[in-house]
Amino acid sequence: MKKQGLPFSASFKTYPTHAELAALDRNLQFFPCTNTKPAVLNRAQVEQFNEHGYLHGLPIFDSNQADELRGYCDKILAAETARGGSSYSLVSAHLKHGRVYDLQRHPAVIAIIRDLLGPDIIAWGAHFFCKLPGDGKTVAWHQDASYWPLTPSKTVTVWLAVDDVDVENGCMQFMAGSHRFGHLDFHESSESEQNVLNQTVGDPERYGTPINIELRAGEISIHTDMLLHSSAVNQSERRRCGLTMRYCTPDVSANFGWTAEGGVASGKDRFKNWDDPPRPDVE
Repeated sequence: MKKQGLPFSASFKTYPTHAELAALDRNLQFFPCTNTKPAVLNRAQVEQFNEHGYLHGLPIFDSNQADELRGYCDKILAAETARGGSSYSLVSAHLKHGRVYDLQRHPAVIAIIRDLLGPDIIAWGAHFFCKLPGDGKTVAWHQDASYWPLTPSKTVTVWLAVDDVDVENGCMQFMAGSHRFGHLDFHESSESEQNVLNQTVGDPERYGTPINIELRAGEISIHTDMLLHSSAVNQSERRRCGLTMRYCTPDVSANFGWTAEGGVASGKDRFKNWDDPPRPDVE
């Protein structure tokens, strides 16, 4: 039986505490891309990814396609807020909506990921981040791999811009080169700090150069899970919405139910580490 669509508030995975993550034996380091003959990217882009930890401004959808995608995302956000959720609670979207599942496996995206990770790819996450005007929230400097019960740290994140994203409405910032310093120390932030996450890496400028990642709707950025990144408050009257999609190599293993999130997007899962859920019926 195919999986039916589920409310965004439902999730198959649990989020481990800091203590639970610390108890795991995780290999947290940057694994550079060794592809000398990329099919879609060029050699300079592969070198930039290895040196700086990210790529950005890669076009996937034209303006008409981006407008249509935005309308679809508007409906999803409206339904979630009507259920009492927030603009940050749209998690595991690929397990609940067939169209998001398809976006996660879009041929143009997967072709780029193959160049960075190789022919065998697991797609394991899709999360809408919608920063509304005036919500006052930031995302403090952090490394994705720090939060995740995964090992080794071989995940890349695609950030698909649903809206135009710039400094004024709270675009992401990447700390270029910070991925090469390994797992960094952090402190847990308080609720009063208006941080969407609960971890903050102090004095991040020690580790690189902050770069504003401005994108047009329909473009993507890609970053490694070891890269320090953040985003500031939305100071505009415009929404800032993006869809994050996560990809890793099949040798990555997961804990705390996260195996239910991942399925084959290219090639094979030779290690059988992931549950490979079917495409949901609900669009």
